[in-house]
Amino acid sequence: MSAKPDRVIVVDDDPELRSLLRRFLTEHGFDARAVDGGSALDREMSRTPADAIVLDLMMAGEDGLAICRRLRATGDLTPIVMLTARGDPIDRIIGLESGADDYLPKPFEPRELVARLSAVLRRTRGQIDKSTDETVTLGSLEINLSTRTVMRNGALLKLSTREFGLLAALLRSRGRPLSRAQLIDRALGRDAEVTDRAVDVQIARLRRAIGDGAGDAELIKTVWGVGYVLVSDGA
Repeated sequence: MSAKPDRVIVVDDDPELRSLLRRFLTEHGFDARAVDGGSALDREMSRTPADAIVLDLMMAGEDGLAICRRLRATGDLTPIVMLTARGDPIDRIIGLESGADDYLPKPFEPRELVARLSAVLRRTRGQIDKSTDETVTLGSLEINLSTRTVMRNGALLKLSTREFGLLAALLRSRGRPLSRAQLIDRALGRDAEVTDRAVDVQIARLRRAIGDGAGDAELIKTVWGVGYVLVSDGA
């Protein structure tokens, strides 16, 4: 039997672009749907959750950043590829800060969107080494690489897919510093269009999400001139 196609919802208030992307994604093996805004997305997601969302940044009413923040605030970690007409790197950082998993500036080749979606879905599925199925305990954190969950003092934490990817990459190299380039490669994918500054922003978000240094010794340390390292219980 053939594998079930990944379900992707395109959210854009431009009807022509919505139709083009839905048709193109369908032709490339996705189960694609297209809606014109946040309310329509909520209705579509309530019927059948998506495997990924393609989300336009600039929309009338609730824009892409607001939708992304709202989804993440509710604990929805569906991978999001943000589309924007803006090309300024600061807009890319803002999009990633809001919880997006990748960023694609307009105009773009539809084939690049297919590549980005495929990469995000591969990362999200977390092709995990089976030797790391057990839960790893670090201070008050319990990290399960198989289920992609993080607990702190018994409470489930809400991490975006990018944040968990960074944490997993640091955990697999515990005690060994990783450069920003290595983190991009191992956590975000070589095809991710991410700057060093964006990595710093994501690390800062990860630290806040796991409460790093709040009561426990700091686990994620900056290695100046190199990158970041995860240490055991602050050692």
